[in-house]
Amino acid sequence: MLQQQDLMEKIVSLCKRRGFIFQSSEIYGGLASTWDYGPLGAELKRNLKEAWWRSNVFERDDIEGLDASILMHPSVWMASGHVSSFEDTLVDCKSCKKRFKIEYIGSKNKCPECGGEITAARQFSLMLKTHIGPVEEAGSLTYLRPETAQGIFVNFQNVVNSTRRKIPFGIAQIGKSFRNEVTTGNYTFRSREFEQMEIEFFVKPGTDEEWYAIWVDERFDWYTRFGMKKENLRKRRHEKTELAHYAKACTDIEYQFPFGWSELEGIANRTDFDLKQHMKLSGQTLEYFDDETKERYVPYVIEPSGGIDRSILAFLVDSYKEEKVRDEKRVSLSLHKKLAPIKAAVLPLLRNRPDIVELAKTLADDLRKERKVMYDDTASIGRLYRRQDEIGTPYCITVDVDSLTDRKVTVRDRDTMAQDRVEAANVKRYLADRLQ
Repeated sequence: MLQQQDLMEKIVSLCKRRGFIFQSSEIYGGLASTWDYGPLGAELKRNLKEAWWRSNVFERDDIEGLDASILMHPSVWMASGHVSSFEDTLVDCKSCKKRFKIEYIGSKNKCPECGGEITAARQFSLMLKTHIGPVEEAGSLTYLRPETAQGIFVNFQNVVNSTRRKIPFGIAQIGKSFRNEVTTGNYTFRSREFEQMEIEFFVKPGTDEEWYAIWVDERFDWYTRFGMKKENLRKRRHEKTELAHYAKACTDIEYQFPFGWSELEGIANRTDFDLKQHMKLSGQTLEYFDDETKERYVPYVIEPSGGIDRSILAFLVDSYKEEKVRDEKRVSLSLHKKLAPIKAAVLPLLRNRPDIVELAKTLADDLRKERKVMYDDTASIGRLYRRQDEIGTPYCITVDVDSLTDRKVTVRDRDTMAQDRVEAANVKRYLADRLQ
């Protein structure tokens, strides 16, 4: 059994070595709490977003998609309360110059890094400011959005009018958000630039508690549907003292990371707070009119809000396995097949045989028309298998000497290591049946 600290170190090492995640601006010493997704990480992230979008927008008939702008009118953030209250209490170390949240200082009131003297606590805004136009002045001030939710709220009436949706219905969005916060060093768990997958589900007041319970279960089940171990997940309902000012209730779906139980996604009952705030400041109505009952009301909102970067980290941790195979250590990522960055790898058994290499490359080119496939002939077949296991590739396809005559190839399953002999012409169908 891996120690939790060892597991985290192994995940970080694998992500750098195999091209999942890099430190941003690394050649200049890096930029703290910002990360770049490499070739495999970009594919994993794209697959995760596609799985979430398909589950919520394609497979349901009560949710519409949206892609709102990162830059919004500054009044949006006044209405939401971010400008006046989105702050952290921070201190600075006078010796090493590092900055920390006050809750991480402890009773000794000394720097947790070097033991130096710290400054008095001060309030710091978590909003990242920018300016629109060529001249920086008060009138050009705006912010990089700290959440994607407000873009949905200000477009509520636009979506209702353009789609003729009836309540209950939701609006889904995937997008970048930015927070100027001090992070706690848990790799990609908390970053200054991150990506969210959010739904604002609009319901009739009085039905909100029922819908809130439905969405808590729905979002918990989604993670297990895509392979996350149920024992590593839990639901934690917030105490009244924890609730945000806009929330009637909130439940976190938490994952047991190597550094402890931490939030993966939050499901909140935001009541009608946001829509009413935007109505008040904009002077525009965001009421919903029910044609059947002739009622007019401001909907309540149930918000499932998850972090893509956190989810990726959780799926990587959850799928990491080490085992002994023929007295050798085998590292594998048992990622769900829909999430795996590479769906199949085509490997020639003998790289010094041009006829085998040509057949393998032709097969790889054909398979690439439908999914992400890798061709590799840079090592022995055993080592090639291990490379693919380590990045979570579900299937390895080996082209050997017999393939030249019987036109068959060997397909190896990542999880069972079972091998099937399959007609080369049928490999596309074979993979399609198993990557559903």
